[in-house]
Amino acid sequence: MRLPIAAALALACTATIVAAQKAPSKKAPKTLTLNGCIQRDDKTPNQFTLTDAKAHRTYRLTGQDFREYLDRRVELDGGVVVKGLKISGGLQPNANVAGQAGAMDPSRAAVASSAGIGPTGSVDDVEEFRVKAVRSASGNCP
Repeated sequence: MRLPIAAALALACTATIVAAQKAPSKKAPKTLTLNGCIQRDDKTPNQFTLTDAKAHRTYRLTGQDFREYLDRRVELDGGVVVKGLKISGGLQPNANVAGQAGAMDPSRAAVASSAGIGPTGSVDDVEEFRVKAVRSASGNCP
């Protein structure tokens, strides 16, 4: 009688150890490298931006003091900060238009669906890039 209990206990322990070994480990955040010239932000003089030469995107830089690198070409290691992600759902453009489905005149449906719905945010919004390391790079800034 003891042998089946011992075998079941050993099997349960082995299954627990195997499951613990297969548990996914936390991955470190991916580090990105940007190349470009550090400039003062036009709107806020105490902040700095970098336009990535390859992606042609502008980032607001945080995490270090960039005054000594002003108007110099650099290579930055860090990551993009994601803030304010908002996911919304529901019947679009509103419950009345969605509920009428195909019974509504198409021109009225088009006007109703475009009223008050448009892109949010500003075209001037710039992503924040938190810098972990700065290296001088070769080349001149425009």
